Amino acid sequence: MIDKFIDTPAAAVVDIHDGATVLISGFGGAGMPTELIHALIDQGARDLTVVSNNAGNRDTGLAALIKAGRVRKVICSFPKASHSWVFDAFYREGRIDLECVPQGTIAERLRAAGAGLGGFFTPTAYGTDLARGKETRIINGRGHVFEEPLHGDFALVKADRGDRWGNLTYNMSARNFGPIMCMAAKTTIVQVRAKAELGELPPEAVVTPGIFVKRVTEVPNAAFSS
Repeated sequence: MIDKFIDTPAAAVVDIHDGATVLISGFGGAGMPTELIHALIDQGARDLTVVSNNAGNRDTGLAALIKAGRVRKVICSFPKASHSWVFDAFYREGRIDLECVPQGTIAERLRAAGAGLGGFFTPTAYGTDLARGKETRIINGRGHVFEEPLHGDFALVKADRGDRWGNLTYNMSARNFGPIMCMAAKTTIVQVRAKAELGELPPEAVVTPGIFVKRVTEVPNAAFSS
């Protein structure tokens, strides 16, 4: 019998290793798997490369992981915000590396990884510092930059409901990067608001099929309700 549910967030993240690339869903607080992140802090993995939309908010979630000194590099689209003071301080002090990637490009790099593609050309960032060192090509008279797929060793994702096979649904905008991160990681770990019985989720409502999910843990009272 397939049952991907794990009792606790701590048990779900136990094998994340030092030096891993970890994809973390979320757009601000929406869809951020805060409980999984804090379980990872307690677990102790270090020297991580984190891929996320932004570089953390205030002092919880990803910001707390950075503050604990566990992150070597952040790959994100929005590193600077009024409440990203943890990352800002670490970056100014040279304690963390940054790769800034336009939001559409980071989404497509993740999708390319999940789809098994070798990369793609995009006009975004052509002629800017973000294209430095990358292959460029003129396509139909317009400059393009070649972008490589963005794979993860692990993905930490927040969903709304999941069944024991790992099929997932999401809550509105909290879906954001979750589905493509599930596809792009070798091991996907998901926290859900509620466990669904097998067959309870309408097939047409399932956004992420269980084939892309390794472990699920139920967190009914998450830090953020979205």
